[in-house]
Amino acid sequence: SNKPRKKKKKRKTKKNSAGETVEDNDLEDIESLLERIEDPRLAPQSQGGITTDSRPLLYVEHRNLNPENELKRYFGARAVLGDQRPRQRQRQYVRSMWLTAPKNTWPRYSKTGITMQLLDTRSGVQHFTFEHHREYQQVQFKFLDAVESMDPNNIVLLLQMNPYHVDSLLQLSDVCRMQEDQEMARDLIERALYSLECAFHPVFSLTSGTCRLDYRRPENRAFFLALFKHLMFLEKRGCPRTALEFCKLILSLDPENDPLCVLLLIDFLSLRAREYTFLTRLFQEWESHRNLSQLPNFAFSVPLAYFFLSQQEERPELERSQARERAARLIQLALIMFPSVLMPLLDHCSVQPDARVASHPFFGLNAQISQSPALNQLTSLYVGRTHALWKDPAVMAWLEPHVHEVLRMVEAQDALVQEAEHKRKIRYQSAPRNIYRHIILSEMKEATAALPLEVTSQPVMGFDPLPPLDSIVSYTRPERTSHPSNESTLSLFFRSLLPNFNLQGDIRHDGDDEAGAAQDLNQGVNRLMAAMRDMLANIQFQEPPRDDNPEGDGDWD
Repeated sequence: SNKPRKKKKKRKTKKNSAGETVEDNDLEDIESLLERIEDPRLAPQSQGGITTDSRPLLYVEHRNLNPENELKRYFGARAVLGDQRPRQRQRQYVRSMWLTAPKNTWPRYSKTGITMQLLDTRSGVQHFTFEHHREYQQVQFKFLDAVESMDPNNIVLLLQMNPYHVDSLLQLSDVCRMQEDQEMARDLIERALYSLECAFHPVFSLTSGTCRLDYRRPENRAFFLALFKHLMFLEKRGCPRTALEFCKLILSLDPENDPLCVLLLIDFLSLRAREYTFLTRLFQEWESHRNLSQLPNFAFSVPLAYFFLSQQEERPELERSQARERAARLIQLALIMFPSVLMPLLDHCSVQPDARVASHPFFGLNAQISQSPALNQLTSLYVGRTHALWKDPAVMAWLEPHVHEVLRMVEAQDALVQEAEHKRKIRYQSAPRNIYRHIILSEMKEATAALPLEVTSQPVMGFDPLPPLDSIVSYTRPERTSHPSNESTLSLFFRSLLPNFNLQGDIRHDGDDEAGAAQDLNQGVNRLMAAMRDMLANIQFQEPPRDDNPEGDGDWD
């Protein structure tokens, strides 16, 4: 009688939206049905063998923005997190962020003076812009002075006072990367993203694909550049799926203009992440209005994606055969349109072509020499970036018969070959500015070497490479009070060795006297430079005294 009575557990009931009660068993049935609906094997298929997706093309998923989720899929949660989980409760940062996770080693965040404003809403698309308040503008002016000093220590001092100044973080990240401190460079980029995300407008959405930022406004450029540099670090870290999600995010911010030209990169990331269906869907939906087939990277990557789809045994045989047919047709069109890609691609893959291909002029050296510099930049960028994806012996075995088929069409003087040659002569006369900007940010040596002189001769800053010519400037930097004439002649000489030195640009032309003084000073510096160059050219180093005794040669180490 003293034993406690066991209470009977009551079945939990929940009310649905209609007010009716739903028992746990019914909920389990509903969950199982949802799981079946979300099963990718049961997803609807289109006629072309491509999985249909009702979501927007550039829809971004929050979970795919976290590289830890991707690393967990590869190595498991225990290998990635280790002993971090029990310590997370003591973390001082409680704000949940999507772009990056704040770290305990970072300085405590306080408002920096950056805000985001909603400009307008047109056709369901919201246009935003970042704004710099007065105190942030003053820090920005100090940063520009620090950059002109050519001393990274000045940027470090500025960051000690303003640890979340975005342009300083971007510029110092480049300095750390040049010094091969990749960990610090990546950490500075993440801190810049954290600072910008803290300034987001309440209705600004990363995932909807309907929020726009105008790259012509200098305040917005830091966000584009920080995202791009972050995805490059993610790709090198071995997180191509996360990098692809950031690439989609950048493209969604300005899909019409694509200021960083991430269309030259998104195909590579899709192949690396094995998101073949996304790449083929992008090509199908955008080809009609963006002519993606006229870019060498899409011309070659899309048939490669179809080939990989045709190799997936879990797909139905009809779908695989359709993918094989599309891959064959598109790779032949790519070889006809861009014959200069084949030989450098085989060379990077350490593959020796057969005698017929190697000796044929269509794929020979003439194909590379005759193409325009703009097309050479695009092909060099693609080969340098994606050649590792073509090294697979199965890929080479698939490519070989199509190369011979193209040679047969060339020898038969097929109309497609002549039409492609005509297109190459008319198009690709000059590359737009966003392609140059992409090549500079990518640092692909094959493409950088092909940049024109008007791009390589001007100074390129990591915080704003090749700013748009039609920039929308909201505030300007005040004129500096320092005067170059106060500097010593020797100091001016060493400054003149810098590529961006312009004495006339630094001097304020307030009157004829100052203009004349500037001209005299410029002439004096030019004479000094010529004399110094002659002196350096005529320096002869005297040979060390040598003793006639051969045994004495051993004294010189």
